[in-house]
Amino acid sequence: MIRLYTGELCIHCHRVRLALAVKAVDAERIKVDPDCPAVELLEQNPYGDVPTLVDRDVTLYEPDIIIEYLDERYPHPPLMPVDPISRAKSRLVVYRMQRDWYADYDRILTSSKSKAQSARRSLRESLTAAAELFEDQQYFLSHELTVMDITILPLLWRLPIAGVELPDEAGAVKKYAEEQFLTNWFKASLTTDELNMAR
Repeated sequence: MIRLYTGELCIHCHRVRLALAVKAVDAERIKVDPDCPAVELLEQNPYGDVPTLVDRDVTLYEPDIIIEYLDERYPHPPLMPVDPISRAKSRLVVYRMQRDWYADYDRILTSSKSKAQSARRSLRESLTAAAELFEDQQYFLSHELTVMDITILPLLWRLPIAGVELPDEAGAVKKYAEEQFLTNWFKASLTTDELNMAR
């Protein structure tokens, strides 16, 4: 069985757990204290960080690498398009989410009060400006669930604890999020601590 070393609240671990849940892949979740990684993890990953995935003789770390591996190892349902141009575009969207939205989220959690407030405003305004991208299709920029959804949903789930409240103008974002949060695969991806986050 696959072993996943995961943090209870780690947004990047949540992405990997989502990929596993969407593909209905059973994995043993091993909870890791990020401040004191176990020797067992350090034997698998010299950096001792999470997520770390062990599948037979393969050990992988870095969430994008893990998710791509899972998508190739368990091809149904696919998280990436078949053609190379669409695959490249999907990767670019994920990169931009991480560079812009995830970066704001990290600043909210780790920066001074004034910088955190600036990051909240930036994230709220950026998601609101992107609201039209959530319209007309069931998933983010697609009629099928993709790696883009797996990247944005952990962020949207964490908006309340980040102190980010989306305005009415972002109604399409909120509708998309609430619909996905009700799915069995999303529920299966959550840790106990994530379930306890204020919704």
